[in-house]
Amino acid sequence: MTSDIILKYFPDLTPEQQQQYRQLPELYQYWNNQINVISRKDIDLLFERHVLHSLGIAKVISFLPGENVLDVGTGGGFPGIPLAIMFPDTQFYLVDSIGKKIKVVNEVAKAIGLENLKADHIRAEQVPGKFDFVVSRAVTQLKDFYPWVKGKFSKTSKNTISNGILYLKGGDLQQEITESGLAVKQFHLKDYFEEEFFETKQVIYVKA
Repeated sequence: MTSDIILKYFPDLTPEQQQQYRQLPELYQYWNNQINVISRKDIDLLFERHVLHSLGIAKVISFLPGENVLDVGTGGGFPGIPLAIMFPDTQFYLVDSIGKKIKVVNEVAKAIGLENLKADHIRAEQVPGKFDFVVSRAVTQLKDFYPWVKGKFSKTSKNTISNGILYLKGGDLQQEITESGLAVKQFHLKDYFEEEFFETKQVIYVKA
């Protein structure tokens, strides 16, 4: 699968952005052989299952120049790296509690020339500063995730939706949402992407 799947859904990418996306498979192949950040079966489906999946958030919101976005539990850099390519004027801070994964993030970001991204080996609860949005991809249950980040939002919202969490999850989420006690809005990725992989995938939005 090639980067054409990205252009199919995001046709207005600049040549530089297209080039950055095209570089990802080779870089992740190289780093994954040394530090396993993506399952072996998924590495061949990188664009669909990792890059495009991450960009589901970009179908729900366009981050603004100068906004600050925190990616919690980024693993190998998802959703943060694809989003940082998509929104070059937005600042992204990627964190993970596993140091070797952050090494991969930093190496990939450096190789493709991402200057709006910073990554640190730190737990979410210890992250300093305030952010407009927190993004993440299926790190844990919502009820456990929310306390990690609830105090980390800027008071002023500038975007079309208020500051908050944009969480990529899959499957039947009703019980998880109920248990969290949170008011959420669900965006179904099958409404944006036609590939079968997205049939049960969602972006869950929780207002700060």
